[in-house]
Amino acid sequence: MRPTRGPAVAAALLLDALFGEPPEKFHPTVWMGRATSAYEKRALRLEHPVARRAAGVFLAASLPTLAFLSARSFLGLAPPGLRPALEAGLISTTLSMRGLATAAGAVGEELAGEGLDAARGRVGEFVGRDTADLTREGVCRAAVESVAENTGDGVVGPMFYGLLFGAPGALAYKAVNTLDSMVGYRHGRYLELGWAGARLDDLANLVPARLTVVAAAVASGAPAKTLTTALGYGALSSSPNAGYAEAAFAGALGLRLGGTNVYGGVARPGAVLGDGRAPAADDIRRAVRLMRGLCGLLAVVALLVGRGRLG
Repeated sequence: MRPTRGPAVAAALLLDALFGEPPEKFHPTVWMGRATSAYEKRALRLEHPVARRAAGVFLAASLPTLAFLSARSFLGLAPPGLRPALEAGLISTTLSMRGLATAAGAVGEELAGEGLDAARGRVGEFVGRDTADLTREGVCRAAVESVAENTGDGVVGPMFYGLLFGAPGALAYKAVNTLDSMVGYRHGRYLELGWAGARLDDLANLVPARLTVVAAAVASGAPAKTLTTALGYGALSSSPNAGYAEAAFAGALGLRLGGTNVYGGVARPGAVLGDGRAPAADDIRRAVRLMRGLCGLLAVVALLVGRGRLG
């Protein structure tokens, strides 16, 4: 690990906090999404399941590799004096702390102002479940759960791989996330096409999800409750990673998350995470504050690691 990566990761988080994500036409993740969409349309025309799975394996191998090599080549061609700033800028495009805080905050504002219908529409912009019939409690739970899960794969994950491998690593990780979100479904023809991407995403998030738990425990001021809730409930989720982040937030905030969600009109039972109370509107703000606190803590750790003051 180069000593400049820690400062680059910390600077990237600061850039994201100040400016958020870049416009779509300059956003690497948008480019990855468009490439995936174009490939997906052709791959789904394949009739044989084995062919679709082979196409999915190729996609899962090629997109992260291309993202890594492209970023490394871009940095290699840049003047040496500009590389630290460019690396921080590239890593910042993989982070979504400000965007997530803004989206979640809008839900809380709607609950306090326009009402439930408007809040359902807002939360539906960044969660996958059906939101048209959510209760007020259901809207709050959806928002808090999304903040928790996306803290892991939208901020902590890119920071972790950025610290290990610089901007190429952060962008390769983001490519894996993009594949999982676009084709990593467990039904229909996506079952074969998205299999490799979904498994790769599970593997890539093993460490970030658990790092999120530890950081949440420290940043929350309630480490014992956060850790015991994460360890006791995290493995109950159908996801090998998301459940740990959500359970950690449940413990840190004294909430009860998880349960049945509806996707495409079909109810899917899920494990209850935590033994606290049901989420309320103010808990959305508390979840955002916890996200910012733990990410800031990890930025300080990255800075210290990069300068050789830890270890």
